[in-house]
Amino acid sequence: MTNYKVYGYRWVMLAIFMVMVAVNQLLWITFAPITVDAAIFFKVSDLMIGMLSMSFMIVYMVVSIPASWVIDTYGIKVGAGIGALLTGSFGLMRGMAGADFNLVMVAQIGIAIGQPFLLNSITKLSARWFPLKERATAAGLGTLSMYIGILLGMVLTPILFASKGLSGMMSLYGIISAAIAIIFLVFSKDAPPTPPCEAHGEERALALDGFRLMFKSRDFWLLMVIFFIGLGVFNSVTTWIENILMPRGFTASQAGNTGGIMIAGGILGALIMPFLSDYYRRRTPFIMIALAGASIGLIGITFATNYTLLLASGALLGFFLLSSGPIGFQYGAEITYPASEGASNGWLLLMGQVSGIAFIFGMDGLKSQVSGSMANPLTGMILLMIIALVISSRLKESKILTNNELVLNPDLQVKTVPVKTVDQKFHAKK
Repeated sequence: MTNYKVYGYRWVMLAIFMVMVAVNQLLWITFAPITVDAAIFFKVSDLMIGMLSMSFMIVYMVVSIPASWVIDTYGIKVGAGIGALLTGSFGLMRGMAGADFNLVMVAQIGIAIGQPFLLNSITKLSARWFPLKERATAAGLGTLSMYIGILLGMVLTPILFASKGLSGMMSLYGIISAAIAIIFLVFSKDAPPTPPCEAHGEERALALDGFRLMFKSRDFWLLMVIFFIGLGVFNSVTTWIENILMPRGFTASQAGNTGGIMIAGGILGALIMPFLSDYYRRRTPFIMIALAGASIGLIGITFATNYTLLLASGALLGFFLLSSGPIGFQYGAEITYPASEGASNGWLLLMGQVSGIAFIFGMDGLKSQVSGSMANPLTGMILLMIIALVISSRLKESKILTNNELVLNPDLQVKTVPVKTVDQKFHAKK
């Protein structure tokens, strides 16, 4: 009989993973706060600078499924390690590119290829290292690192640009990314010597078999629609925040503050909501609460004319919308068992990348040609959020969490159908 044990090293794994993901996201968002200055420095259009960030969404759509397959087949150390290696090496290359825009674009694409190898590992890491009762918390902290990286990029980039210039800033980011990648590759481990809990939380089908299992789940299809809407709203609102607010008389500084408080609210939400989900052993009520709160925040972002109300709306939107992500990732991993965590995580994030691109271009195309107001496309997104809320009410709670014996004793052995997986083989060798 397998001995289950929880190891303290799980927090080391989570910490180095979070730092690596934060660095990747910082490199993604680098040029967004200084678009005009970067365009002047590289002698290109604002749109080309925007493509440095947009490339991450485009690349993710191509690389996500292969990345999930690698993670599920070879494990976290190899899968996330590839993401760390690409982030560190191409981050360093970008730091040495100087004013060569073409070289910066190549490096940015290299970093973008590394992103799905890291992001798609979030739930895999929580499953391999953490017991069921801590997994939404672990996934929440892993997702939290994405928001921290974005926030650091938005705050630090203008400061470093002013003090070191664009080349100096990119060089510093390159050195940091290489150093963190080395730390991750040295200290990361694929899995603990023994699994942290019962087999149903650890053994998984490999990616291709997992896809077939996932798409048989009605709830997973509904969850993909929810992620399509929710992540699409987040990506488009953060991209166009200045254009959304300036027609109502808000300044660029106020728009920047609103975007910043939205991310800060998301960081707080990612700390609190997943913890509550783990504590009460429920996923679906918290997904519904998050979508309801985010809808109210989006209404404020769309129509508020008072700055204080605008900031409150931004904080509300960020808190609830971004906190729903890690809970949704963990819920998706639970309802699609024995499909792999990497596969379910990857498909949910893929939905957000597709909708992000569609919503970003849609908002630009549907804005008022006279005033530049984006009230009409934002109203459409409010309706979509309400639809997502209605859909969330149809989700059934995870059977893993509703099992009465498991709720009373999370460490109980649970009978499962044997599935040949890389996780099973790894621990069998131990």
